[in-house]
Amino acid sequence: MVKTVSIIGSTGSIGTQTLEVIRELNEKGADIRVIALSAGNNVGLLLEQAREFNVKYLSIVREKDAETLRENLRDINPEVYSGDEGLNRIAEIKTDLLFTAIVGMRGLLPTITAINAGNNIALANKETLVSAGSIVMNLAKEKGVIIFPVDSEHNAILQCLDAGQKKDVKKLILTASGGPFRAFTKEDMYKVSVEDALNHPTWNMGGKITIDSATLMNKGLEVIEAMHLFDMDAEDIEVVVHPQSIIHSMVCYKDNSVIAQLSMPSMKLPIQYALTYPDRMESRIPQVSFAEIGTLTFEEPDLDRFPCLKYAYEAARTGGTMPCVMNAANEVCAESFLRGEIPFMTISEIVKKVMEGHKSLPSPDLEDILMCDLEARRTAGGIIDGYVR
Repeated sequence: MVKTVSIIGSTGSIGTQTLEVIRELNEKGADIRVIALSAGNNVGLLLEQAREFNVKYLSIVREKDAETLRENLRDINPEVYSGDEGLNRIAEIKTDLLFTAIVGMRGLLPTITAINAGNNIALANKETLVSAGSIVMNLAKEKGVIIFPVDSEHNAILQCLDAGQKKDVKKLILTASGGPFRAFTKEDMYKVSVEDALNHPTWNMGGKITIDSATLMNKGLEVIEAMHLFDMDAEDIEVVVHPQSIIHSMVCYKDNSVIAQLSMPSMKLPIQYALTYPDRMESRIPQVSFAEIGTLTFEEPDLDRFPCLKYAYEAARTGGTMPCVMNAANEVCAESFLRGEIPFMTISEIVKKVMEGHKSLPSPDLEDILMCDLEARRTAGGIIDGYVR
């Protein structure tokens, strides 16, 4: 198997795991060549990655870090870019598969750039489809580009859909771990610390995604993402809490047969499937031992304690620019919580206020999306300033 790969966000959680999987697959005889990488501020790690994989195109946020890369990689002499322009330059370099692995709305424009360049996308950035799902999916269809889901839940659905025909699908069932506060009372959740929220029981993820998992906003974003990826209505996408994180998602067909994808909780498996699709290769992820696990449990999500999931469903039903506004407010709030500026439960309260103040545009273009995203961030920031003062 010969394949070229680029990664936007190579020094983050998904990016580093993607490079680990590429290293493992190449040791087994694959020939996956990393041609382009981008990073935020971790210039030291990007240097190591570029040298190990002999990468010819690099991008990093700050120009002074770009100079560091040029100075220290003279022997392999890569083209090095910086800033948003550099991010888009990496996205448009022709490759077999581009991993969009940066967190937040910042992933939208590079994804659109990559699609316009004809690059297939391994999507690990929920916010792209949450904010501009119709625009992105229509553009991908127009350009003949495949968008391959890397999120474990959507990757699992993709695998489950092999069991039947799309026309026979009745319902998608997304599983949620429940996060670190699954058993907490609502009152206790007002008192939790940043460290408490980052202590996820089953997954090792980046900070923002871990906070979204703790509020269940992550699952709400995944509901909207699944709508666009699999052309389903919100009413036909169910969320069930499954603390063991062994079943990653399920598909219910019209005869009420339910097909599930099970594996140990590791992002390396969906990453590997994205790299090898439609083939499979041996994996270092251990097989599930049902005897050792013993019991798999399920429960309904509590929308009173975790209202972000409820707001995501409301945004999905409203459509237009409402999902973009919800996402923008949540990004600002999650970052503010991580800085210790607002209490945990305030995240959902501010998201609700921002959504209530927004009149959704029904058929937005990209300019509308970017405008509403910016306005929602300003509104959320203004509310947060009141808390901080």
